[in-house]
Amino acid sequence: MPEQYSSSKKSSERSDRDSENIRLQKVLAQAGFGSRRKCEEIITEGRVEVDGELVTELGTRVNPKRQKILVDGSRIHIDDHHVTLALNKPKRVLSTMSDPKGRWTLRDIIGDKYERVFHMGRLDYDSEGLILMTNDGELSQHVMHPKYEVAKTYIATVEGRLGGNVCRRLVRTGVKLDDGWVKLDKCSILDQNREFTMVRVVLHSGRNRIVRRIFGSIGFPVRRLIRTQIGPIKLGELKPGSYRVLSATEVKSLEKEVGL
Repeated sequence: MPEQYSSSKKSSERSDRDSENIRLQKVLAQAGFGSRRKCEEIITEGRVEVDGELVTELGTRVNPKRQKILVDGSRIHIDDHHVTLALNKPKRVLSTMSDPKGRWTLRDIIGDKYERVFHMGRLDYDSEGLILMTNDGELSQHVMHPKYEVAKTYIATVEGRLGGNVCRRLVRTGVKLDDGWVKLDKCSILDQNREFTMVRVVLHSGRNRIVRRIFGSIGFPVRRLIRTQIGPIKLGELKPGSYRVLSATEVKSLEKEVGL
């Protein structure tokens, strides 16, 4: 009986240890090294060591509480304190954290207070508005994954007098671009004159420059584009070039939106 008990206890301990093991790329994401995809690149590039051994195989499971994990020779630390920011990107600011040409980036707006924070998605150089940033790798992965289809709202000022029939066609049938068909979820005209039309659009697609490409393809070039909402998070009165920390309630609503 004692031997059986001992064997059962050891098996239980092994099971407990196994349950604490998680995928290496998830550990790196939790430590603030970027999205899950970025962390996978770090692994396959041969930059990660676990207990002194180089690991390049995706799917490797580790126990960050018991094992020594190094990235580029430095030990990682899991950040249990996650922060998520809403930032209002002005025109001519890059949606990146650094630029070899010295152009303005998101880092110039948030400074060095949040070293491990990275952006969830992008806006092109000449577009403005809401960008979400976080040091929570799992949240970032879900927000950017096409599976969860986070809706995004934009205010676009386009050249020409755009009619309501055009808006309805963009919602009902959409347009065919070089990379396939795309439709708007919603389209409504806010204001217009002889030269320009201001329109609010909602869509789930995260393709590059998608709003500009949609309207450009039907002869209404976009002259100004502002993203005002991502999922449940609104730009609100946030001034260009500034940011704020999302409340716990806002973060929970965003997590719920993306299935966390």
